[in-house]
Amino acid sequence: MSKKVRKRIYLSGRVQGVGCRAYINQNANLLEISGWVKNLADGRVEAVFAGDRDKVKEMLKIAKQGPTFGKVTDIEISDEEYKGEFNKFRIKY
Repeated sequence: MSKKVRKRIYLSGRVQGVGCRAYINQNANLLEISGWVKNLADGRVEAVFAGDRDKVKEMLKIAKQGPTFGKVTDIEISDEEYKGEFNKFRIKY
């Protein structure tokens, strides 16, 4: 069994109004990752990914790629302590 990890990311670029949250939500659910994603007032998208290390690593690659109509120009990634507090992935409003 893979080690459990938690990552917080901030996506910059053309990431709002292009389906970025839905794209991340769909892929996180396919990978069985828990956490959340939301738009920020400064134009970025913030997300927390929690789950198996290999699946979270794959999700980070997907997030960097971004949705079809978006363009991710920068991604900030920070490690956080895995707490297991999420039971699913969701979009926060």
